[in-house]
Amino acid sequence: MIHHLNGKLVEKNPTHVIIECAGVGYFVNISLHTFSNIKDQENINLYTHLQVKEDSHTLFGFAERSEREIFRLLLSVSGIGASTARTMLSSLSPVQTRDAIANGDVATIQGIKGIGAKTAQRVILDLRDKVLKVYDIDEVSINSNNTNKEEALSALEVLGFVRRQAEKVVDKVVSQDPSLSVENIIKHALKNL
Repeated sequence: MIHHLNGKLVEKNPTHVIIECAGVGYFVNISLHTFSNIKDQENINLYTHLQVKEDSHTLFGFAERSEREIFRLLLSVSGIGASTARTMLSSLSPVQTRDAIANGDVATIQGIKGIGAKTAQRVILDLRDKVLKVYDIDEVSINSNNTNKEEALSALEVLGFVRRQAEKVVDKVVSQDPSLSVENIIKHALKNL
């Protein structure tokens, strides 16, 4: 198993990079999240996952360990392959993916291209307990965040904002700081509406 690669960045694309390590060029598949985290520097370090199949060996690279862990958890779900997991991590950050699973947020996961309702439900069903345990997330804090989010959305609706538009902004605010109170969620949301 190749744990990580540390070498010269030869080529950088939104879907892959080529890293030269000790004279060997490695073709490494990456997500858009990793692509945005790789600065245009000469030497880079990527955490890797090697997928071995009968007809190929495919290397996936991640700028952060947390992204690799989420990727591996996603691979453990029946019906989720490496390309679907990579698409998920290109659409959502590792933290957003983790929180969507922990919160049982089917709509967010289903919003990713190529993932239907059944697959989204299977991801949550298979991974929710693992995510809560691995990341030591307290279910009470998840429920209070959902309550705070709902209360903030209700207040914004009373103020005359369209729920769908307000929900996007509130989701962004909550994803940046899940510990915010209802009042602070509303304040931050009002700045962006």
